[in-house]
Amino acid sequence: MNYTLVNNEAAKQYEFDVDGKIAKIEYIRTTDKIFLTHTEVPVGLEGKGIGSALVKAVLEDVKKKDLILVPLCPFVAAYIKRHPEWKTLVLKGVKID
Repeated sequence: MNYTLVNNEAAKQYEFDVDGKIAKIEYIRTTDKIFLTHTEVPVGLEGKGIGSALVKAVLEDVKKKDLILVPLCPFVAAYIKRHPEWKTLVLKGVKID
């Protein structure tokens, strides 16, 4: 599974194009923070690891841009809970459980 991460700034979302269908993570961006608000994987693509691959790619981009992460989306928070190495990106005081 190797999809290209697209930061669609106009739509304020990260995207994977999977066979013409868009998996996405919506966000709100400030100067030094990014709030990941909603993850959506199209029907028919669910349960194939696409959402997790998308979260990982987004977290890699957040790290590269040296942003502070606020994971408002439960799917993103659950991913970080399963992969605690990403907790270093999360805003201090935000609890992931």
